[in-house]
Amino acid sequence: MLKNIPEVIPPELMLALMQMGHGDEIVIGDINFPSYTMSKRCVYTKGIRATEILEAILKLMPLDVFVPDPVNVMTPGELYEGTPPIWSEYDRIIRANDFSGAYKEMKQMERFAFYERAKNSFVAVQTSEDALYACMILKKGVIGEFSGK
Repeated sequence: MLKNIPEVIPPELMLALMQMGHGDEIVIGDINFPSYTMSKRCVYTKGIRATEILEAILKLMPLDVFVPDPVNVMTPGELYEGTPPIWSEYDRIIRANDFSGAYKEMKQMERFAFYERAKNSFVAVQTSEDALYACMILKKGVIGEFSGK
C-alpha cells in the first residue's frame, strides 16, 4: 500500500503512468471504446467512471506545456446534436487539476482520426463510463521547471 495514490488507480495503471515519458499519450476510453483493439497496452477499470480516472490521473501527471492541444476528445458523429454533457465535467476537472498550466481547451478530433492516434498511445484505460463521446487523449508533460511542481 502507498499513501496519496488515488484509490481508483489500479497497480497496472500506476506502472504505466510511471513508465510514460514526456510526450507519451494516454487514452481514457468510455465503455464503448475499443481499447484492446486500439492500443498496444490496456488497463481495465471495472466500475470506474471516466471522470474519476481523469481526476486521479491529473493528480499525478502533468499535461504537456510544449504543445497547443494536450487534451483531445472525440467529435460526436452527425447523428448527435449538441455538445456531450460530460465535456463540461471534463473541463471543470482539468481546470481544477492542471498544475502545469498547459490546458486551454479540449481539441476535437474526428472519430477515425482519434482511433488512428489512439493506436500510437502508450496506454488506453478502459472505463465503465456510459456517457456518449466520453473518450479523450492526454499528452504527458514534464516534471520539473515546466510542470508547476
